Amino acid sequence: MKEKRKRTPKQIAALICVIILLCMYIFTFIVACLDFPNSEKLFGVCLLTTIGLPILLWIYIQLYTITKKKQSKNEQ
Repeated sequence: MKEKRKRTPKQIAALICVIILLCMYIFTFIVACLDFPNSEKLFGVCLLTTIGLPILLWIYIQLYTITKKKQSKNEQ
C-alpha cells in the first residue's frame, strides 16, 4: 500500500497559484474569442497577474520560511 505524503503549505500555495493562473487564462481566452468590449484591458490585467502572482507567492514562501525558522528557534 502506498503511503500518502502530507502536503506542505508551500505546495498548497503553489498549487492554488497554478489553478488561479489557469482559470484566468481560460477566462481571458473565452473573452477574447467572444469579442467582449474592453477585452484588451482584460488581456493587460492577465499579463500583469502573470508576473505579479508568482512574485507574491515567492514573497509568501519566503515569509513562511522565516517565520517557521523563528518559531523553531524560540521553541529550543
